[in-house]
Amino acid sequence: MKDSEGIPFLQWCLPRLHLRWPGFRKVRRQVYRRIDRRMKELGIKTVPEYQSYLATHSAEWLELEKLCWISISRFYRDKRVFECLERNVLPHLARRTLEEQEHTIRCLCIGCAAGEEPFTLAILWNLVLSSQYPTLGLRIFATDADPHAIERAQRACYPASSLKDLPDGWRDKAFSQSQEGFCLKEEFRVPVTFQEEDVRSTGPEGRFHLILCRYLVFTYFDEEMQLKTLNAIMNRLLPGGALVIGKTESLPEGTLGVEAWREELKIFRKGEERAVLDPIA
Repeated sequence: MKDSEGIPFLQWCLPRLHLRWPGFRKVRRQVYRRIDRRMKELGIKTVPEYQSYLATHSAEWLELEKLCWISISRFYRDKRVFECLERNVLPHLARRTLEEQEHTIRCLCIGCAAGEEPFTLAILWNLVLSSQYPTLGLRIFATDADPHAIERAQRACYPASSLKDLPDGWRDKAFSQSQEGFCLKEEFRVPVTFQEEDVRSTGPEGRFHLILCRYLVFTYFDEEMQLKTLNAIMNRLLPGGALVIGKTESLPEGTLGVEAWREELKIFRKGEERAVLDPIA
């Protein structure tokens, strides 16, 4: 599929999936390849034929949506964000948790891909912060709508390229090399629980001190779906808790209940008194 037919097709189908074209420009060719394979499976030769097929087979929209999810991640992605989490955000949340006489910081990673982000948090806590807060534990829940991504995350083995941004020494301390690549040691896997879930409809039980929702909702979803999803996220975030989105992303206009913690890093803090966002019908 070439841009001459792929771009008009994506601009036609994405709004029907509550997704937005600008988020897909950089990954469009990966989506093209997936759609090409799907068309071959169905014996369809042209894009207009596939559009006609979608018009008469409503279940195919679910298959098309799956083809549009492109997971791109690596350990310690956006170095300054994780440095801020290490030096500022997590210590603040740790002190607050201790003041409230609790014993666990609860984190949620939405759109966790193959586990790079939640495992980065687990490594950071284990290697840097756990000794400073010996009575505190870190519990991380990680979700993704792609079952194959969850399977890869549970295997926890990665190519060297996925680990290239880790600080010096972290790779050797946290990973063992094998035929599968660099596999995360067991003590760094224990704090993380993976669940196959679609952020638009479900999520783990309970409330969280820290929620990372990076390069998914506020990149790919349209404004209506962003607001609906943000409302659900805010309901899960404890007062005073931190919300982290992607460095190239922005919260929807008119978002209530959060204030900038580090604006340039897109780290926000929930207000002490929860403000209710207008629900989306």
